[in-house]
Amino acid sequence: MHLVPDSIFDIKNDEEFNNLTLTIFKYQYEHLRVYKKFCDALGRNSPKHYSEIPFLPISFFKTHQILSDEVKTDDVLVFKSSGTTVGARSQHYVANPKVYEKSFVKTFRNHIAEPTDSIILALLPNYIEQGNSSLVYMVNYLIQISSHPLSGFYLSDSEKLVEILSKAKETKREIILFGVTYTLLDFAEKNVDLSGVKIIETGGMKGRRKEIVREELHEILKEGLQVDKIYSEYGMTELLSQGYTDGSEYFTCPNWMKILIRDVNDPLSYLSESKTGGVNVIDLANIYSCSFIATDDLGCINHKRFKILGRFDQSDIRGCNLLIN
Repeated sequence: MHLVPDSIFDIKNDEEFNNLTLTIFKYQYEHLRVYKKFCDALGRNSPKHYSEIPFLPISFFKTHQILSDEVKTDDVLVFKSSGTTVGARSQHYVANPKVYEKSFVKTFRNHIAEPTDSIILALLPNYIEQGNSSLVYMVNYLIQISSHPLSGFYLSDSEKLVEILSKAKETKREIILFGVTYTLLDFAEKNVDLSGVKIIETGGMKGRRKEIVREELHEILKEGLQVDKIYSEYGMTELLSQGYTDGSEYFTCPNWMKILIRDVNDPLSYLSESKTGGVNVIDLANIYSCSFIATDDLGCINHKRFKILGRFDQSDIRGCNLLIN
């Protein structure tokens, strides 16, 4: 089957999404051995609508190589999760990095800013330390597009960051800061003035601090960093697409990504709007891995936007997710 990656970025309505989703399902059913076995075991291998497609548990990315049999392993880019537990890290085999790049650049432009007009800074020490991070790859690529000498990674050096921000504010560019949650909290406790900066919180606590609900976290960050809004990014190693908030508690995702909320007591059933359940993600950018993932997140949907409310109790603490106390 011949797939045209660019076509996923031109989806205009639900009918087009459904048709392309079924095409990608057929391809992945035929070329992902573990996914085929999973679908056959459920007796669901002939869906007529995307809601009938089986969603592979995200834990399979830790235990299996999720990659089309048409792709040679030597030719792929491998991303690994930033887990805080002793267990294995998830691995995502990316056959075509250009698809990932187009996905995150287009989404960033639509939801955050034009990277060529921005100064992009990053505080992502945990991701850099562990390596093979899809988030670091994304942010580094956006930094390169920005082509500004002040754009870059600044680890946890608050004094250096303040110096850079002072210079950045003298320009007419928008200033974007990607920050792992625990590092932003460190800065907030020091009352580092980040006014005028669009802050994107991502990554969670990584075992460095007690997990708190997102609303409480954002109030602490807004007060300590002297900003009116905190933006958030919803992404993970196993996805090549992201959702962003606009400073509210709800995420919006691009047209080639969709969130469904499954019943925690009946994983093959879905819940109506505003009801809390497990988060299933369709990510059509995952063409040569798996586009249909049952995550360990809890959330709800409201008017095509979604909210992350926590994680299942037995899940690893990783990614950009926050637990409910």
